[in-house]
Amino acid sequence: MTQQRQKTIGTSPAPSSGDYDDAVAAFIRNKGITRCPTACLVRTQASVPAADRAALEQYEAERDRLRRENVAAGARPFGVIVP
Repeated sequence: MTQQRQKTIGTSPAPSSGDYDDAVAAFIRNKGITRCPTACLVRTQASVPAADRAALEQYEAERDRLRRENVAAGARPFGVIVP
């Protein structure tokens, strides 16, 4: 039994702080992200401004509505009525 020698994976140099900040800024510009995604997904115990709380409530209501629509649409072909 012979063993083949594996090549080591070369590490690339870490980007400088300025390069990293530029990459993050470009990503935010391209994707249109204005807040931390986790702040919009889960409740927090931190003090959150009223506008953000209202946006989170609206997001949760819309997500729930879409979930219910998807469940109902999936049940229709089988003749199941979903409340």
